[in-house]
Amino acid sequence: MAKYKNVKYKGYDSIREYNRAQQLKLLQKKGIISCLQEQVKYELIPAQYEHYDVQGIRKALHKKKLLERAVCYYADFQYIQNGETIVEDSKGMKTKEYIIKRKLMLQVHGIKIKEV
Repeated sequence: MAKYKNVKYKGYDSIREYNRAQQLKLLQKKGIISCLQEQVKYELIPAQYEHYDVQGIRKALHKKKLLERAVCYYADFQYIQNGETIVEDSKGMKTKEYIIKRKLMLQVHGIKIKEV
């Protein structure tokens, strides 16, 4: 059981997501949509590194230390409909984290997420 009582189902994070995947696969077979992809990764904020030099035996080495990991959003589905790329998310509960990532998707990539 996950945090918001969603149950993993047939490889999907929830029954809602599984049902939507089946609908989209049917739409793709009928030719209404194309290029259906699942779990598409979008980087919202890149990882932050500290760069420094280390003096080795024969030469100086340039290294970097990870300070902060990248912030990424994983879209449940992405497909093309009528020549337009649609990014879709199956949401039962809109968490604060999701709302921030939704806003960052619009700001960084110019993509408005379709919520189903």
